[in-house]
Amino acid sequence: MATKSADGYEHYYVPEQSAFPILATVGLFFTVFGAATFFNEIQSGDSGIGGYLSLAGLGILFTTLFYWFRQAITENMQGLNSAQMKRSYVWGMGWFIFSEVMFFVAFFGALFYVRNLAGPWLGGEGDKGKFIHLLWENYRYAWPMMETPDQVVNGAKAVFVGAGEGHSMYPVDAHGGLLKWLPMWNTIILLSSSVTVHIAHVGLKDDNRKKFTRWLGITVLLAVGFLYLQYAEYHEAYVDLGLTLESGIYGTTFFMLTGFHGFHVFLGMTMLAIMWLRARKGHFSHEEAFGFEAASWYWHFVDVVWVCLFFFVYII
Repeated sequence: MATKSADGYEHYYVPEQSAFPILATVGLFFTVFGAATFFNEIQSGDSGIGGYLSLAGLGILFTTLFYWFRQAITENMQGLNSAQMKRSYVWGMGWFIFSEVMFFVAFFGALFYVRNLAGPWLGGEGDKGKFIHLLWENYRYAWPMMETPDQVVNGAKAVFVGAGEGHSMYPVDAHGGLLKWLPMWNTIILLSSSVTVHIAHVGLKDDNRKKFTRWLGITVLLAVGFLYLQYAEYHEAYVDLGLTLESGIYGTTFFMLTGFHGFHVFLGMTMLAIMWLRARKGHFSHEEAFGFEAASWYWHFVDVVWVCLFFFVYII
C-alpha cells in the first residue's frame, strides 16, 4: 500500500519480476506470424501449419493475459497500488487506445489512397494518370475496384453480383429483406451499446450496483448481437454476393477494415464481460473503478471507429 515517508516522498508497491511480458510477446509473435503464413498458404493452395501456429499463439497470449490481469486485479484489491501506479494505468490505457487509432488510420488511409488517388490515376485522370494510363489504355476506373488493370485487359473481370458501378456493399442485397440493412442495424446496436455502458457508469457513480450490473450486462448482449450480425453479413458476402478477399483491392480493404473492427469488438466485449463478472462479485466502487472505466473507454473507441466505417465503407 502506498505510504509517505518522513521526507514527503511516496512509497509504493513494486511487483516482483515477471515473465508475463515475455510470454505475451511470444504469443503475439506466433499469432501474427501464423496468420500471415496461413493467408499465404491459402493463396498458394498449400496446406501448412500457419493456422495451427496462429491458434497456438492465441492460446499462449490469452492464457498469459488471464493470469497477468488476475495478478493485477488481486494487487489492486489488496490496496497495493499507489496513486502513481494508478496514474500509470490511465496513461497506459490512453496510449494503447491511441495506438489503436493509428492502426485504423493506416487502413482508412489505404482506402482513401486507392479510391481518390491510385484508382483515378490508373483510369487516366490527372497529370500522373496520363502517364500511368499508357500501361493499361483499355482500363476504366470504377468503384468498387474489383480487379486489377491486368485482369480487366485480359478479360478476367471479378464478379460481385451485389454492387454495380459506383456502389459499394451497402445497401444492395441479392435477395432483399432485412439482410440488406445489416450495417445499419449494427450501427444502431453499437450506438445503443455506448448509451447502455454510460448508464452503467452512472449507476456505479451513484452506488447503485443493481443498475450498474444490469446495464453492463445489456451492453455485453448488444456486443454479442453485433458479432452475430457481422457473421451473417460475411456469410452473405461470400456465398450470395461473391465478395471475397480475392475480389480485388475492394475485397481486401473491406474485409481488412470490418474484420479487424470485428476483432476489436470481440476484445471489447470480452473486457466488458469480465467487468460484469467482477461487478457481480462486488468489485468496483465510485472511487475505485479503473478496470471498468478503461473497458468503457475502449468500447466508446470501438463505436467511433464503426461510425467511420459505416460512412466511408458502406455509404460513400
